[in-house]
Amino acid sequence: MNFLEGKFITLGVTGSIASYKSIDLASKLTQLNCKVDVIMTESATRFLTPLTFNSITHRPVSIDLFESNSELSMDHVVLAKRSEIIIVYPATANIIAKIAHGFSDDLLTATVLATEAPIVIAPAMDANMYENSATQENINILKNRGITIVGPETGRLASGLVGLGRVVDSEKILGNLNLILGQNGDLKGKKIIVTAGGTKEEIDPVRFISNRSSGKMGYAISQAAINRGAEVTLITASNLLKDIVGVKTIHVSNTNEMFDAVKKESIYSDILIMAAAVSDWTPASYIESKIKKTKKNTWQIDLIKTPDILKSIKKKELIKIGFSAETDDLIVNATKKLKEKELDFIVANDITEENSGFSSDDNKVILIDHHSSPEELPLMSKYEVGNKILDKAVSLL
Repeated sequence: MNFLEGKFITLGVTGSIASYKSIDLASKLTQLNCKVDVIMTESATRFLTPLTFNSITHRPVSIDLFESNSELSMDHVVLAKRSEIIIVYPATANIIAKIAHGFSDDLLTATVLATEAPIVIAPAMDANMYENSATQENINILKNRGITIVGPETGRLASGLVGLGRVVDSEKILGNLNLILGQNGDLKGKKIIVTAGGTKEEIDPVRFISNRSSGKMGYAISQAAINRGAEVTLITASNLLKDIVGVKTIHVSNTNEMFDAVKKESIYSDILIMAAAVSDWTPASYIESKIKKTKKNTWQIDLIKTPDILKSIKKKELIKIGFSAETDDLIVNATKKLKEKELDFIVANDITEENSGFSSDDNKVILIDHHSSPEELPLMSKYEVGNKILDKAVSLL
């Protein structure tokens, strides 16, 4: 299951050397079970063939506004009507100028002009062309109309120069699609804090105490929440996962840093989901220099308790959701935490379960609250688990 499944998406490809990247985007959208209709400008066919996109999407590719053998010959705005979102990727300075000034002299510009669907434009051009005042004015016109402009980025360009003008990668486009299409979901207007990853308690400049948490569960919840229209803040101790488009991401290292961030962000939030694996202990003192190996066979470190973040957050209107990763007595231990930390509900998971828990893309959990019987969920993707957690949170709002 994925958020974009079944969506009708029109992908406009223009005559840029960066057009080869649109193949990757078309492929990823198709793999997500989107219905992808590709429109190529005449210039785009100088770089790529329609057969390429037809082979990837398994759908007709349109070029000519007056194709006699196309469904568009009967209704030239059919794509404009059925598209749930239109992406122009890559977008040349020429196509940006045409769209900004209402030109409709080819199929792509006619479709953009006729649609009521959201539009995403990803510029790709030489730095001087992008920075030219004419291009900047055209981009501002599009932004003022509510069109989403994604990129460009700084990097090596086709001219051989390094500058601002390189088209963004397909992952950023996908992130923006989730953000735009989910903006009117059932969590619209709600502010959610999610924590993720395993905190690191430093011993010396080389060593630290941590755990096996990858952060994947917290990131999956954040993605699910942004797809449902929430305003999401992700406080993460993981540096292995990519930031999510549209999510305010705060990177922390240790428990105290996470505690400070949660306290600050929770003031104006509606829901707090503590998916992070927070260390219970931290070294009593930090050693400024690397501890050297000695002839001793043992080494002792004094540890002190870290703050209990969830228990310390006392905001009355805040829905608090915790996690309990256990190896035994799952429901008993999770229920104890539920009460001690004064949570609205807790997500319990047995970390000894195969293909579940730490580092896995899937999870098998039990949702436990104060009033009903524990709800045991089957093994499912962490994104699906995230949606189940959010479903229960929505019922408490």
